[in-house]
Amino acid sequence: MALSGVLAGCSTAPDRVRPRSPGAEFASGKASWYGPGFDGRRTASGERFDMSALTAAHRTLPFGTRVRVRNTRNGREVIVRINDRGPYIRDRIIDLSKAAAAALDLLQAGEAPVVLIEP
Repeated sequence: MALSGVLAGCSTAPDRVRPRSPGAEFASGKASWYGPGFDGRRTASGERFDMSALTAAHRTLPFGTRVRVRNTRNGREVIVRINDRGPYIRDRIIDLSKAAAAALDLLQAGEAPVVLIEP
């Protein structure tokens, strides 16, 4: 009897996991990147961080989620897979791998305004 109550509570997906329509923008803010000091270390998902892979850290999106990130300064886009948690700096919404940051041309600046888009 108690088990059925627990299972029933698991059937509702939280708002942040609800499917969105392709092409829908769902967040905007600053992106930053991380790489050399973390390369080879375990991410929050348990896999090893590879700064040359197109991956990113996000506070709440489920691991494995793919997100299109657009640099609003230059219009460049990249699709990344969420495999870590962060960023831990309040005004940032996503931390990108070095490869993803390079694709968006934000390596030198270190951060840029972005929108997150359902791929």
